[in-house]
Amino acid sequence: MWDERFSDDSYFYGTQPNDFLKYNFHTIPQGEVLCLAEGEGRNAVFLAEQGYQVTAVDSSAVGLKKARQLATDRGVQIKTIEADLAEFDPGQQRWSGIVSIFCHLPPDIRRQLHGRLAEALLPGGVLLLEAYTPAQLQFKTGGPPVADMMMSREILKEEISGLSFRHLQETERDVIEGIGHTGHAAVVQAIATRDNRRFAVSANRGKAVHKMRYVESGGGEASGDCRLCVPMVTDDSTETDKD
Repeated sequence: MWDERFSDDSYFYGTQPNDFLKYNFHTIPQGEVLCLAEGEGRNAVFLAEQGYQVTAVDSSAVGLKKARQLATDRGVQIKTIEADLAEFDPGQQRWSGIVSIFCHLPPDIRRQLHGRLAEALLPGGVLLLEAYTPAQLQFKTGGPPVADMMMSREILKEEISGLSFRHLQETERDVIEGIGHTGHAAVVQAIATRDNRRFAVSANRGKAVHKMRYVESGGGEASGDCRLCVPMVTDDSTETDKD
């Protein structure tokens, strides 16, 4: 289906980034970013232009080939992975950011993927997501034809654990992205952070491998290498579930 959809020389969803990403990418720390269901690469290329090291994953080889060409045309580099998201492993403590823009999946696959996102992010890493809500069915300007593949605030709260939502709202806005997204739409938008943790070093700091202690917990020593000794800036924001 997607290879056929992306087979035309034009870009089905255009070559410009999603607006929610465009105006909020700065919330993602510099580093490696994973773009889920990235298709023809418009968001991945935009992030690469902002200095991120970007990996785009999608099931369509045709879409990813166009993503690489778009990156070349724009003078940047991206990595691509052809994979079914039902089987894709995003890893552990790998990414500074994960971007999910209109990544609509069957509910079982979506829950499985969402359950892995927190562990895939580095401490301080950010998930940035926009998706259609079931209310989009009345507008018919893009997105899947069934409500089960759409998302809502409640679904995201339930499925994405281990992250602190800094922004989570359902809204309506005009989404004009190529011929695939073509007008007024009902969306849910989220920005969520994996909390930083501060560490205190135990007395055997001089050893190559030494024990660390979470300041927050007041105990619970764990092994770690020296790079974990560097104090991390905590996010003191108390803004959650913004309406």
